[in-house]
Amino acid sequence: MRCPKCGHCESKVVDSRSTEDNEAIRRRRECLQCGERFTTYERKEESPLQVVKKDNIREPFDRSKLMHGLVRATVKRNIPLETLDALINDIESELRNNFRNEVSSQELGDMILLRLRDLDLVAYVRFASVYKDFKDIDSFNRELRNLQ
Repeated sequence: MRCPKCGHCESKVVDSRSTEDNEAIRRRRECLQCGERFTTYERKEESPLQVVKKDNIREPFDRSKLMHGLVRATVKRNIPLETLDALINDIESELRNNFRNEVSSQELGDMILLRLRDLDLVAYVRFASVYKDFKDIDSFNRELRNLQ
């Protein structure tokens, strides 16, 4: 770790503790050359999650893409962005905790719908109407009946 002031490569750790969310270790360091103190954060490097699309093309898991879809589904529903962010965190954590590096787009959509069903039924129906690509009013009505 280079000192941000003088660029020297050696420092000593003065203090070390976990961050509030326990996702990183915060280390307070002191440069052995100039005495400058600075903070570093160490995080576990995670393998990238891949989403397998219907046509078997793989693309990186994209939080912003999920957030965009959720925001569209919850427009005018008085659901804070923090709640949607927590929903995405929950899905990502579930995948990582199960040591999954790949997830099908269908399974990902089902995971979102499961959580939206508990969060807001209107948002669920909005998301399902795009995700499930209803071909006619009958398939849409079947989904609504399943909600009841």
